[in-house]
Amino acid sequence: MHDYLRSTITLFAQPIRLARSITPETLRADILAGLTVGLVLLPQSLAFAILGGLPPVVGLYSALTATIVGALWGSSSHLNSGPTNTAALITLSVIAPFATVGSAEFVTAASLVAVMAGIIRLIMGIAQLGMLINFVSDAVAVGFTAGAGILILSNQIGPILRIDIPPGAGLLTTLTETASKINQIHWPSLTIGIATIGLILLSPRLTRKIPAVLISIVVVSPIVWLLNLKAQGVRVMGPVPPGLPPLADLPVWDFELIGHLANGALAIAIIGLVEAVAIARAIAGYTGQRIDSNQEFVGQGLANIVSGIFSGMPCSSSFNRSALAYQSGGKTALTAVISGITVFLATTVIGPFLAEVPRAALAGALAVTAWSMVDQRNIARIWRGSRGEAVIMFTTLALTLTLPLQFAILIGVLMSLGYYLLRTATPRVEAVVPDADFRHWDSARSRPTCPQLLVVDLQGDLYFGAVNHVEEQLLRLLDHHRAVRFLLLRMHSVNQCDVSGIRALETIRRVLRVRGGDLYFVRVRASVMYRMQISGFYEQLGPERFLDEDKAVDFLFHRVLDPAVCIYECDRRVFRECQELPKQPLPGAIALPLLDGKPPPRIGARALWEALHGPNPPLVLDVREPREFQRGHIPGARNLPLSRLVAERDRLPPGPLVLVCRSGRRSLRAAALLRDRAPAPQVLEGGMLAWEAANLLEAVE
Repeated sequence: MHDYLRSTITLFAQPIRLARSITPETLRADILAGLTVGLVLLPQSLAFAILGGLPPVVGLYSALTATIVGALWGSSSHLNSGPTNTAALITLSVIAPFATVGSAEFVTAASLVAVMAGIIRLIMGIAQLGMLINFVSDAVAVGFTAGAGILILSNQIGPILRIDIPPGAGLLTTLTETASKINQIHWPSLTIGIATIGLILLSPRLTRKIPAVLISIVVVSPIVWLLNLKAQGVRVMGPVPPGLPPLADLPVWDFELIGHLANGALAIAIIGLVEAVAIARAIAGYTGQRIDSNQEFVGQGLANIVSGIFSGMPCSSSFNRSALAYQSGGKTALTAVISGITVFLATTVIGPFLAEVPRAALAGALAVTAWSMVDQRNIARIWRGSRGEAVIMFTTLALTLTLPLQFAILIGVLMSLGYYLLRTATPRVEAVVPDADFRHWDSARSRPTCPQLLVVDLQGDLYFGAVNHVEEQLLRLLDHHRAVRFLLLRMHSVNQCDVSGIRALETIRRVLRVRGGDLYFVRVRASVMYRMQISGFYEQLGPERFLDEDKAVDFLFHRVLDPAVCIYECDRRVFRECQELPKQPLPGAIALPLLDGKPPPRIGARALWEALHGPNPPLVLDVREPREFQRGHIPGARNLPLSRLVAERDRLPPGPLVLVCRSGRRSLRAAALLRDRAPAPQVLEGGMLAWEAANLLEAVE
């Protein structure tokens, strides 16, 4: 609790840390960069206020208050807060159903929404919920931003053509109204809008030192004034009242209005935080600065609260202003503070000039900005990358164009969460086989698999929401590969496993045990291993079931799998260990029986040595293939491979018989074949491996 209180107090001490970071060198750089950003912030604040259905001066109030407060309490050194196109558009969508656009009630409601969104952001920052922003996927952000860009673009048709379109009209209404009033186009306004767009697009080719928007406004506005186009019907900004922003008379006790605006405030808070954190992290990728999401939440929350209290509008962070702060050489958050002060000084000095800025010019500037919001590169990347995310992106885009924006955002977020839960609840369960070089694992689709051992990748967590899917997929694989008795699970992608996951693994193991096999694991993470240990599952299996990945197949091949199947019944060479294995198909349709019931008697290596040197030595029958036999065998042993034993078992001499192979597994198959013989044949326990370990004499041919 003490640590939480200390971290909370630290969140509000950010201005002190900023002040300590300022040096004469950074101060000089920040002043120059701040002046540059302020010259962009000024026309944008006017345009975005108009976009939100608000008087232009409201944008100036927000540019002064939100920009300064967001910089002082934010985490990023370059993030520039203030009016943005997205926040303006959502504000218009949220308030238009409850108040007349442009009215005093509308302006007051906008300030109230700013305070409400700010409180939501501030609470999230204090509660250290910065990680929640990760649940808003790129698909939602890209889809919503593209949809918002299209809406903003459509909203500029009216000002550019000077056609009266109902405030807050949707895309379809705007297009139908424009089509019905096409004969009312005001050509001077259209010329101004096109000229502004052309200047913004051409200016970067001439110079990048002066913002293109500023160049277009400075060039177009004097021409409109000199040609007296206002007298011909060109609409201009009108008087901009100078001075500091006044306190807003907020209807804090109007709970009905607050209830109506709550969803919109939540949507503005969420999408604004997504924008702010995404922009801050993008620029931090160039500067190397570490971004604190919780600190940024606090900064954005306080910025909106102060903006609303001082008659401003909901605000967020602007990518182009933030990028300009970095490109202009800004070093600290003081850059944004200087940009806000620049707006205040500029409105005081050039207020009369701002009054003559044509609205068609601002609409043209907004149209260019809106088109840039349709991120075609990211849209194409999401489309190529994931069909699920592509569906979410285009659905969010369509909802943005058809529903109130707050609902479009919230539905998009819910779709992202649903898609995330669907993916985690249905992890891939895939059979794999070695590639041609035996260095990596590839999907086993349309590839031959081992008839005894199935290797499976689990690519997701084993929690209660996923265990049914995982269990069903594993059972389906085992049902498809009916001869498989051993299952090797690769667990490197399993980070969590709960009690339900353990239960599912126990079910799979029971199925394998019924077949006479077992379950093995590789690359089990520590958290999953801990869960297996405390649940008793690890003790049930034993440590020998958890293998080193590099040695797992080698161990299973030489110690667990039935070599009789590999040599006599399998024509595949799936693993590296299979490559040198002699293949000897059994004649006709003969199949080697499996040993069931009572196991055959066994004899140890030392006991067999003593029996061979006793008065009645047994016949040693080595059932390996001739190539194996010739490399080393028990002196006096007779070589009769299993493939020949099937046909010659009735011609074996009577008397005691000991069956020998490499490790004892083929001897068990031979014992099953000779189960009716009396006396029952013995099996050398451990095979030739045990004989060699006992340092007993071997014959080599």
